[in-house]
Amino acid sequence: MLLRCLQSLPLLLLSLVTPFIVTAAPPASSPASSPAAAPATPAPVVRPLTPSPGLSLELRGLVRLLEEYHFNRDKITPASYSEVIPNTFKALDGQKLFLLGTDLAEIQARNRTENLYWNLATLGKLDPAFAIYNRYEQRVRDRVSWINARLARDFDFTTQATYPLDRSKLDWPANAEEADALWENRLRFDLLQELLNKKTIEEARTTIAKRYDRIVKNLDDFDANDVAEVFLTSIAGLYDPHSTYFSPDTYADFSINMRLQLFGIGALLGLEEDVCVLKEIIPGGPADLSRSLKPNDKILAVAQEKGEFVEVVGMKLRRIVQQIRGEKGTKVRLLIQPGDAADAAVRKEVVLVRDLINLDSARAHGAIFQLPDHKGGTRPYGVITLPTFYGRDSRDSKDQNSATDDIATLITRLKEQGIDGLVLDLRRNGGGLLNEAVSLTGLFIPSGPVVQIKSSAGEVKIDEDKDPSVAYDGPLVVLTSRFSASASEIVAGALQNYGRAVVIGDTSTHGKGTVQTVIEMGNILPQLTRRGQTAGASKVTVQKFYLPNGASTQLKGVVPDVVIPSIDEFLPIGEQDLPHALVWDEISTSFFDAKPIPPASMSLLKTRSAERIAALPEFSLLKKSIDRFKIRQEEKNISLNLENRRSLKAEDKSFRDQTTAERKALEASDAYPFKEYFVAPPPPPRIKAEKPADEDAADGLAEEEEAGDQRYAKMDVYLRESLRVLADLRQVTTPPTEIAQAQKP
Repeated sequence: MLLRCLQSLPLLLLSLVTPFIVTAAPPASSPASSPAAAPATPAPVVRPLTPSPGLSLELRGLVRLLEEYHFNRDKITPASYSEVIPNTFKALDGQKLFLLGTDLAEIQARNRTENLYWNLATLGKLDPAFAIYNRYEQRVRDRVSWINARLARDFDFTTQATYPLDRSKLDWPANAEEADALWENRLRFDLLQELLNKKTIEEARTTIAKRYDRIVKNLDDFDANDVAEVFLTSIAGLYDPHSTYFSPDTYADFSINMRLQLFGIGALLGLEEDVCVLKEIIPGGPADLSRSLKPNDKILAVAQEKGEFVEVVGMKLRRIVQQIRGEKGTKVRLLIQPGDAADAAVRKEVVLVRDLINLDSARAHGAIFQLPDHKGGTRPYGVITLPTFYGRDSRDSKDQNSATDDIATLITRLKEQGIDGLVLDLRRNGGGLLNEAVSLTGLFIPSGPVVQIKSSAGEVKIDEDKDPSVAYDGPLVVLTSRFSASASEIVAGALQNYGRAVVIGDTSTHGKGTVQTVIEMGNILPQLTRRGQTAGASKVTVQKFYLPNGASTQLKGVVPDVVIPSIDEFLPIGEQDLPHALVWDEISTSFFDAKPIPPASMSLLKTRSAERIAALPEFSLLKKSIDRFKIRQEEKNISLNLENRRSLKAEDKSFRDQTTAERKALEASDAYPFKEYFVAPPPPPRIKAEKPADEDAADGLAEEEEAGDQRYAKMDVYLRESLRVLADLRQVTTPPTEIAQAQKP
């Protein structure tokens, strides 16, 4: 019965990161020291959460689903469940600041591995999940009370002590005394961050106190569904890093991301001091068209068309968004405190009609860059950037966007301008819909296999492009990075297999060679639907994919033809860095008509690129930044001495100012002119809240921020080199007569 329910579900190659449509700045992570030790056995939590019968059903359904349908199902045994409780601890307290080693030992002792699996799979007992969460909540509440008392006392910033920048791989504090010592240093660390941001010690104390009080308030919005999501995801994670459980709220956000559409008012929201603030207004949405809202306006209460206002101050951002979103054509009323009002008591009511919001900022976009040629003129080369493989969901609504359709539209527009070559930029593309990856590859090849998909039973299915038409047959480069995953790797690897494109980027892509399907739990647990309960969903790895030549991209990724130095190489962001990642293997090759780029030509491309990397000043600047980053990465601990930190900050600022000046000089003398192209009408300037004057730009982000409303930076080293390789590719693969013909006026 279960497998029959799953047969018709669409397959997804899920992205590494699922961005939400509304964003809140995450609470800055953790704090510091004590007048009295936290109790070893905490008092009962103020409002203990308990599981509902529906959640118990979903737990049993998830375990059954994983055991019957997951690709890796034969590798997991009841003994594997020994990781579930420690992994739930990590999910709640990743930096190991609040919970204690004694908490872990106590809950493990009450839930022996030999019994845990049977209690979960057979009885659906979620007691361990709620015991862990309730203990976590109590530890947080106790610790924040401790923090508030400790902040009233003095701190020594002349100490030579240090604080670890990343505690995720360290142990939990063994007991309350060790936790107090940890927090003594953590509070120093937090306060130093504020002092270095030009605040007085009293201002710093106030900021830190509010930060941790906010964490406690956020606990009040954590409900039983959230607890179940954390715990059930820990179970799914035993099988592989991409299987997970979605609470109903998370599933709704996930669906929006795949369609790039929602019904709402068209605004990005954030929380400041527990107040919902408009951070950005999406051009063309109801909020923009009303002309009655501005960035920095505060939303104090929300009401439906005929309902009473509900105060949202102090409410979790997700809950606020749920009240504002709604069906197309319905009205929502907002009680606003204008951000520019001289009198904080000013209020106004704004009525908006909800509408379909196309999230065009996440759709494909392109540009034509003018590259110098050997005759002293310039030649046009196209770039298309695809952030994710979005597409139509099961409702197959014609209003929904399609990555393939958007790319085809951009190709047509760029070809009309006479481009000499095309770069497909997949650097930040973490995946998406499998069918979009296949159809998009078909834009560049006549027909043939794109991806081979193997089930856990060993059955291999070939997804192929059956359309003989080709949208673009000219010189092609695919630009990738360690963040290019899943569907991106299918496209890059297939085009490389066919000899259709030169792949450029980091030493490899992410290495996610698995296929997931999303199953709504109501489809396999009809009793939930009969009860009128809203169920969550499960994302389960069901297959592995292989390139047309039979090689898996799992773990190894797609290895580029031309490698460019990158900071990404020094970050733990690959599939091999994830727990329980599936293994690499290969299967038989499929039959496809490949026309590899001649080895001599490929060798020439690599040689020319290597010569530029060794000689051009932009690569010298890049290498300088990489070396600096490596030094910082090797520093596992940060000083808690104020003068040391001021000196370090001055060094970092000097380095940043120097590199920024060098980059601006290069931009002024050597930037390639470009014109942008969009599938939707060109967006007007983004309407954003101003950045605080004292907020320092983060290293590595300044270039993107200074690009303003343009989607392309003036000195994007990786894109520039891709364009130069593209020009070389055109020279070594296109007959001179065709080049001469193309260059005629």
